[in-house]
Amino acid sequence: MSGGVQAVSDRDFDRVIERSPVPVLVEFWKPDCAHCRTLHAQLDLVSEVVGPRLCILTMNVEENYQIPAELEITSLPGLALYQNGSFVRLIGGVGTWHEIVRQLGLTPPE
Repeated sequence: MSGGVQAVSDRDFDRVIERSPVPVLVEFWKPDCAHCRTLHAQLDLVSEVVGPRLCILTMNVEENYQIPAELEITSLPGLALYQNGSFVRLIGGVGTWHEIVRQLGLTPPE
């Protein structure tokens, strides 16, 4: 998977995470969450800035329960970082694309 922000389901999650050659950032959201829509717009910008160095996925928690439950996602939106097929950490309190890129340790191209 590459390019842009893409949806993922509980069923496909492990396969997508394990096969990704780059770090994966997963946004957990639900349709009636205004902060989720705001963060999603920032993730679109992150995707444009870092390009193929990061895979960004979104998971609707109203349609998918298993992965959010395993990670104990209790507030939305939530971000989880995976690398080399394994969970690294939850990322909280971020809002702007610049802060997200900084938290991930990625530098925007010049």
